[in-house]
Amino acid sequence: MDALFIELPVFAKHRSDYLDDDLFGLFQQELLKNPEAGDLIEGTGGLRKIRVIDQRRNKGKRGGLRVIYYWWSGFNQFWLFTLYGKNEQDDLTSSQKQLLKQMLHREINARINDET
Repeated sequence: MDALFIELPVFAKHRSDYLDDDLFGLFQQELLKNPEAGDLIEGTGGLRKIRVIDQRRNKGKRGGLRVIYYWWSGFNQFWLFTLYGKNEQDDLTSSQKQLLKQMLHREINARINDET
């Protein structure tokens, strides 16, 4: 399957702090094999959270990184919203979920308007 990976500003800003190019490529391959691999995050409008190994801290998926993304299946696009280490934060707060939901709606509306 071919798909487009779109790094939103927060993700793009911090990606190199967490993922080198090789690990990022492996992460992309994992999503291509299973676009809905991550857990659906309740209250976000369809965002998912997937676990990724953290080579910097020698942590596996369970104690490693979290990537928040959206799979726009109709257009074969992955929108990468943010990433963080489990040691930095476990679960998203209600206000973070609300903010991510607003960001998602803005992205969807912007792309729908671009398509018309």
